Amino acid sequence: MKVVVIGSGLSGLVSAAYLVQAGHDMTVLEQNKEIGGVTMTLRKEGFGWDLGPLNIQDLGPGEPAGVVLEELGVAKQVKIRQADKAISFYDFKLTKPQKYTGPYWRREKLKEIFPKEKEGIDQYYQFYDIMLGLLGLGKRVENVKRPQALILKLRMAALFGKVSKMKDWTARQVLDRYFKDPTLQTVFGGILADFVVRPSQFQGLGIPFVNFETAFDDRIPLQTQYGSQPSFSVVLGGVGKMVDALAGKLNSLGGRILTRKEVTKILVEKGRVTGVQLADGGKLPADLVIASGGAHEVFEKLVGSAKLTVEWKEKLIDLPLLESVLMIHLGIDFDPRKYQPEMLVYYYHTTDIEGSIRRCQNGEYHEGKDGFLIYVPSLHSPELAPKGQYALTIYTIAPDKLNNGNWENRREELVDKLLAEAEQIIPGLRKHARVQVALTPVDFRKLTHLDHHAFGGTAPVMGKGGMPHQTPIEGLWFVGAQSESGGGIANVMSGARKTAKKILGTN
Repeated sequence: MKVVVIGSGLSGLVSAAYLVQAGHDMTVLEQNKEIGGVTMTLRKEGFGWDLGPLNIQDLGPGEPAGVVLEELGVAKQVKIRQADKAISFYDFKLTKPQKYTGPYWRREKLKEIFPKEKEGIDQYYQFYDIMLGLLGLGKRVENVKRPQALILKLRMAALFGKVSKMKDWTARQVLDRYFKDPTLQTVFGGILADFVVRPSQFQGLGIPFVNFETAFDDRIPLQTQYGSQPSFSVVLGGVGKMVDALAGKLNSLGGRILTRKEVTKILVEKGRVTGVQLADGGKLPADLVIASGGAHEVFEKLVGSAKLTVEWKEKLIDLPLLESVLMIHLGIDFDPRKYQPEMLVYYYHTTDIEGSIRRCQNGEYHEGKDGFLIYVPSLHSPELAPKGQYALTIYTIAPDKLNNGNWENRREELVDKLLAEAEQIIPGLRKHARVQVALTPVDFRKLTHLDHHAFGGTAPVMGKGGMPHQTPIEGLWFVGAQSESGGGIANVMSGARKTAKKILGTN
């Protein structure tokens, strides 16, 4: 088949690589001058930064994203290292101890900090173990045959029976069930701010899955009594190395990646895709088109609402999109480890996660006062900074559009305010910055060609999801963070793999 893939982010490159590996004629179209989308590694004056704090889940050998790299033959080219993160509040910090004390050191530390909450903390970790068991058994079921699969499913049913009454609970209800102190609730619920989803909107049984203990200590064994739990890894040299490896695979098999090629229309005749129209006036015929990027932009602009089913248009209307981010990349000339020894720290300055996220969804930007994170990628990849200097990223969620002014007019002011907040943690950032690159929601809209920039794609709201990979138009498929795979690198890579295998009839 002649295949056209729109977009050279990870979802586009992965789906393209699988299809070209199967012998199909492949053209990947990228509207920017560089490939990779939001998974490129940004470089300037000897410094390098990923467009986000990319401590990636499930990238290890045998894990979902790792399997993609293995099947495409590029795993050896993508060097990874397990990593972890810390969280910090005004009066305490949860950082892994120098001496390893077991997989539940956070549980014991929290009981020291919140002595009145000991019973609830123990009960939460019992709940955590049950959910971890369900995850581990579920992974094993996928890889065995009957009757062993039946035995594992019976074990899963027995475990699920212990939490089944909570199956329709929200995260708000789960947090209230185990904890009374709002700060303790934020220890486990604060990460929802990353997804711009309120605790009252998020699936309660999902709380353990956004708080894996392995994310906080890379020494924790991945194997449990029930099966495996996720690892968290960084790509050495920046995630752009993974983009380069996938692009290299594609090129080596005869695929083509064309940059500065903007698609203005997906051509459809009699309910079937026939190719794409380009901004330069050219046309590319295709038997198959795989589109990534924004769902509204793909289906309303490139396809046209008139060609969509009523059900598809209704799902588009109901699509829960995230908000954007304000991201500041710095190249500094001093060692930040005096103030932040860890590679990645989340700083929480509010316990009102529900209210903070609601305000963000309503266009109100907190200016860094509610919290942010600081990520130092050159600690794991020294080549991302000149010798003796450091690459550093400050990042926080932000509304795509402000209800007070706009990002164009307030850019300098709001960047400076976030830097001032970060200097409460690491003094001297502005004075010692040799390079500064700030990316506002406007910059991300330009990079991604989205009308509404949703960093991470769809929000994980209960009862809602992204657009299906298979569309109502024959020969047109949809991948990426706004598809049914959801956001996150492992998810979009796995979703692209699933799509390619379905097209090839091997899924």
